[in-house]
Amino acid sequence: MAAKLGQLLIASNIITNEQLQQALNHQKSKGGRLGASLIELELITEEKLVSFLSKQYGVPSINLAEYKIDPAVVKLIPPDMAKKYLIAPVARVGATLTVAMSDPSNIFAVDDVKFMTGYNVEVVVASESAIIDTIRQYYGGGSGLVASGKKSSGSGMIQAKDYTFSDDDEAGGPDDLFEDEAPTVDVEEFDEIVGSALDDIETIEDSEDSEVVREVEAPIVKLVNGIFVNAIKAGASDIHVEPYETTLRVRYRVDGVMYTVMNLPTKIKNAISSRIKIMSRLDIAERRLPQDGRIKLKLGRKREIDFRVSVLPCLFGEKTVLRVLDKGNLQVDLTKLGFDQAPLDDFMEAIESPYGMLLVTGPTGSGKTTTLYSALNHLNKPDLNIMTAEDPVEYNFMGINQVQVKEEIGLTFAAALRSFLRQDPDIVMVGEIRDFETAEIAVKAALTGHLVLSTLHTNDAPSTVTRLLNMGIEPFLVSSSTILILAQRLARRICEKCKDIENVPESALVKVGFTEAEVKEVKVYKGKGCNACNNTGYKGRVALYEVMVITDEIKELILEGASSLDIKREAIKGGMKTLRMSGLTKVKESVTTIDEVLRVTFGD
Repeated sequence: MAAKLGQLLIASNIITNEQLQQALNHQKSKGGRLGASLIELELITEEKLVSFLSKQYGVPSINLAEYKIDPAVVKLIPPDMAKKYLIAPVARVGATLTVAMSDPSNIFAVDDVKFMTGYNVEVVVASESAIIDTIRQYYGGGSGLVASGKKSSGSGMIQAKDYTFSDDDEAGGPDDLFEDEAPTVDVEEFDEIVGSALDDIETIEDSEDSEVVREVEAPIVKLVNGIFVNAIKAGASDIHVEPYETTLRVRYRVDGVMYTVMNLPTKIKNAISSRIKIMSRLDIAERRLPQDGRIKLKLGRKREIDFRVSVLPCLFGEKTVLRVLDKGNLQVDLTKLGFDQAPLDDFMEAIESPYGMLLVTGPTGSGKTTTLYSALNHLNKPDLNIMTAEDPVEYNFMGINQVQVKEEIGLTFAAALRSFLRQDPDIVMVGEIRDFETAEIAVKAALTGHLVLSTLHTNDAPSTVTRLLNMGIEPFLVSSSTILILAQRLARRICEKCKDIENVPESALVKVGFTEAEVKEVKVYKGKGCNACNNTGYKGRVALYEVMVITDEIKELILEGASSLDIKREAIKGGMKTLRMSGLTKVKESVTTIDEVLRVTFGD
């Protein structure tokens, strides 16, 4: 806090640069906190410093000498924690514990108190001397306090439970630790072996000694950080922490497939879920209802990863799922998503249309959002007003106005879309068409001069038409508003490090969809498994696309009420490649395997 506090005091014209340097020199030689040095040198009064901190951080200030603290409240915070962070418990009302601090910016102290007590924490600011007196009065002794001359967490370094961050680091001071209401946790490196942390946890949990048990949080924090960092290194898209009767299972979803990475003792399930809740600003006391939150993690100085957190009460505890959102890995170049040239040309022509509706379909996790973001990124120019309604907003982009849907307060897709039309938009993206109202407004927007992009959950492009008709949209509105429908799936790529030719009988190749002529020429590859791909044979994913342009012939079929099968036949006759055809093309190009194509597509 030192450099940060000093700069804030200078900015408020309370001290000068020379006085700050004088105090820093005094602090360096004597130890202690910057505030104490300023007071000792009579550069600022204790009352003025407390008043400044109260206004700066928006927390009340109190005079601890006027408070008689309940001994039951004192017992909630152990003496070593009170001395470490220079804090004092003041009162407890319901699930909220009021804590006096001399450094209200120390979020790590607040996190620790939340974790240790299980209560929500409300911070008030008090003078350092008053807190020391309170600790001596209620806990006894003064060892470990600032008077000993030992530096502690407020003296220029923020002491986390496992990592130390300097105020000079790019992570910034306490005020810079939060962005977009999402908590930030800086992890410079994670060099410890997770297994050693587990050994510590088991040893501590088995101990009956209360002093030892209090140290359990350090390995828990280390373990949770390790789970996060290892997931990022493995390229995982999701982290699942699942409590069962006899074990706590941790799984990663890598390239669309789930893998178990560790099994933990069930006795730490509440500690792990509480730690994740604290990081995502959820209510740690609520274990009966689902909760959703978000964590922002910084790796090193430049890389930022978001985690979208969902906590769900299950039979044996709370299951926690974290979606890993790494903008550095987001591929928004349309030419690199996996399109063949002809479908890419059709798609590019559609998104550059002045108006009309373009729909992307596929199951959850098929890459629909990435395709839409790629299209918006291509269209994102200063002369266009682009607006999106999303649930949730996964990535934020400069130049695009993004709205987070909140159905519980009435901000639905339909309500957002209706408001968009009063905001003079050129391009509108609706995260998902779920009901008639949203579909109707989207269709009308497409017919009144707007380019509308959205998603639906259907199995292929032709069945999307049937889905819209089933929602209640008139056939003439569907045919006149829709310009292109794209269906997609994600297939795993063959690992380049262990790729090898696979011998597949010609009859099997014909059965999956290759022609007699193609069978003679195609070479099928498969990954044997190596360290680079974690012995799976696959590394990364590629998208398979089915792009159906709404031609005049298809419009006629829609107006006639034709089946999705008739529409599909007409689209194939017009040159559309189905998902299975797209997959077989990737097999011929040695990008993926027959097994993967069969896994993610239906036979045509």
